[in-house]
Parts: sequence; structure tokens; C-alpha cells
Amino acid sequence: MVEAKDKDYVLAQVAENGIKFIRLWFTDILGTLKSFAITDDELEGALNEGMGFDGSSIAGYQTIEESDMIAKPDPSTFAILPWRPKEKGVARVICDVLEPSGRPYEGDPRYVLKRNLQRAEKKGLTFYIGPELEYFYFANSQCADIIDTGGYFDLTPLDQATDLRRDTIFALQDMGIRVEYSHHEVGPSQHEIDLRYTDALTMSDSVMTHRLVVKEIALRAGYYATFMPKPIIGENGSGMHTHQSLFRGKNNAFFDANDEYHLSEMGKGFIAGQLKHVNEFCLVMSQWVNSYKRLVPGFEAPVYISWARRNRSTLIRVPMYKPGNELATRVELRCPDPACNPYLTFAVMLASGLDGIEKGYELPEPVEKDIYKMTPQQLAAHGIGSLPENLGLAITETENSELVRRTLGNHVFDRFIQLKKQEWDDYRIQVSEYELQRYLPIL
Repeated sequence: MVEAKDKDYVLAQVAENGIKFIRLWFTDILGTLKSFAITDDELEGALNEGMGFDGSSIAGYQTIEESDMIAKPDPSTFAILPWRPKEKGVARVICDVLEPSGRPYEGDPRYVLKRNLQRAEKKGLTFYIGPELEYFYFANSQCADIIDTGGYFDLTPLDQATDLRRDTIFALQDMGIRVEYSHHEVGPSQHEIDLRYTDALTMSDSVMTHRLVVKEIALRAGYYATFMPKPIIGENGSGMHTHQSLFRGKNNAFFDANDEYHLSEMGKGFIAGQLKHVNEFCLVMSQWVNSYKRLVPGFEAPVYISWARRNRSTLIRVPMYKPGNELATRVELRCPDPACNPYLTFAVMLASGLDGIEKGYELPEPVEKDIYKMTPQQLAAHGIGSLPENLGLAITETENSELVRRTLGNHVFDRFIQLKKQEWDDYRIQVSEYELQRYLPIL
């Protein structure tokens, strides 16, 4: 029986393992991991009361006149950092962000997800997530110099990063995170480590941890790991295909043995909700200017709004049912990228799916043909739309979305839109090397 990670467990582990520093982690609105350290002497007080910090310098948090915030450790997230020295070691614990009054802070992405999970819990449902995180290894952070020329599922010597992945997986396992599998991806120096599915809150914490561990292990070997969606021109970008399911107790609520697609009405409504609202929340899942360099036809990235079972050119895929394996029935959304904020991304995915269930959205027929080869006329005939082509269009879609505002809450919604508009404005005024090379000699 696994011992519960409560306050007493954490204090005992710190004492038994000689932990001297505890890093308190939390996440800003854009999904950047933030941290400060306390000594072991301060831990019990932090667990009881939390630790105060200045929220005015955190992206999307408070203004300077209302900057006092509290980081309250969640004992269940305690883990020792395995890459740090064992003697006088270091641990981490993920925090909920509170207002000075002790109330949950509306701007905390972790609270946004918790609030949306309560909507599912009231229906007796648990939301499970299984993400596939792709990333690149480069020689350093200043340029996209690859360290291997391997391709999909290649082995050594083409895949020089086998030991990097191996050490990363051991570190994740040491921190209590289950890994399903890993492999070399399609692009040169591109890799993937997939996490074993679990509940959405635990998985969001695990995604934040995954990204840091990948970078830490690479750095210690003299390399740089990046989750940038499209770092190399002409190669596949990095996605985060995300498998989703709703369970009622031990039963998969998406499964129906008598349905043609083995999907329950709840499963169909969930998919229909995501298809209907995906343009509205695309900005949350693919939030960077660079994200839309990945979301283009021809590089295995999902662009067209449709669903299928075996067809990987669609936005949503429902893996084929295997007899006796109904618990594995799931919905794979293929457009998120690994540079998103997982707390906000999983929140909008759940909210759109629940809207489809509650409002009885009708699921269109699956599209099993290669959508990338369809002409514009064929796409129109099948009623297949497409995702926003750039960050500016995505901002417009989200800014007008009642669903996303309701899901994120006014504080996060308004500040997220503000930050993205600033990013788009900053990008639009740049003069790129491409423009200089193409136009300067002739204009």
C-alpha cells in the first residue's frame, strides 16, 4: 500500500533523506515554471501557512499595488530531485497560489484546472489524460544545431540521444512519474517521451516536471533540449498529442459495445464539443507565434477540423477498439503543442467536451481519407474547416469566445489575451532575414 503524501510524510522524508532545500514550484499564466527555495527549517511553517511572495513580477499575475501572494505547498506533489547531490539534497513541492486571505487565487492556472475538474466531478466523472511530448536536442540554446540525424524509431548510432532519454526516464521514475515509452521522432534530433495516463491535475503537474527534467538532463550532458513547436525549417514540428477519457468509477464512460464506433453518446458528444469549439481554444493549446509554423499542411500536423479512427491526418483520432480492452477507449486530440500551459490546455479541452455532452452536439461522420490530399472543393463538400493560420487569427477567435472566458475566468482570460496581443504586435513589426534576402535586392 502506497503511503499517503501528507504533511507528516513530507517532514519525515525530508528528515530521513537529509534534504536541506525545498524548491516551491508554481506556474505563471503562460506556462513557465517559477520557483523559489526554502530551507528544511522553514518547511513545516510553509506546509501550515504557505510562503509569501511578490506576484507583481509574475506574467499575468497581480499589479504592484496588489502584489502579495501566498505559495501553499501541496504535500502530494513532494519529490526529491534525483539529479541533485544526495548529501544535503534538494526536493520540490508544487504549490497552489492563494490570496493573503487564504482564498484560491483566480490567476493561478492550477486553480483554473481544479475549478473545471469540479464540473466533471459533479457528474461523477474523472478526467484522464495521456500526453505524447515531442522535443528536440540541440548543441546549445543559440542555434538549432542538431546532435543526431536519426529518423522515426531509429536506434544508435543514428540516435545519439538514447542515453539522454534513458537518464531522463530514470529521473522521472525516481520522482514518481510513470513513463509509457520513448523513441526517436521523425525529425533529426527530435525525440518523444510519453507519460502513462493519469488524472488531469496529476498529469498537468507531471507535464511541468517532464519539461524541466528533459532540460536538466540535457544540460548536464552539455546539450540543450527545447519544446519549441517548430525550431527547424522544413522538418516536422513538435506536438503534444493528448489522449483523453472520462471514467465513472472504474468504467470508461466513452465506451459502448453496441455502437458502430464503440463510442457512447457521452463519447460522441465530447468529440463533437471539441470539434465545434476548437478554433476558440486553439490559442490556449498553441499559444506562441511559432506554434502556427507547425500547424501547416505537409508536416503531419493536424490542420483540418475532423475526426476519424485510423486516419492520422485528422484533428481528433479515436484509436480502434480491441475486444476486451474497453478501458482503453479514448479520444486523441492532435493539435496541442508541448510549449502550452498544461493546466489551461486541459481545462479548455475538458470544458469544450462537457459542453458537447450537455448540449447534445451531433457528431459528424468520420473522415477516413487523407485530408492533406483533398482539394479546397473536396474539403468544402465534406464540411471540413481549418485551424487559425497564425497567432493573430487565433487571438480573434478566442477573444470572442464565451466558452474560453467562462473556462479560464475573467482574470486569466483578460490577461492571457493581453499578453498574446503584445506578442503578436512584437512579432508583426519585425523585419525577418527572409524579407531582407527576398526583397532588398529587388525593391
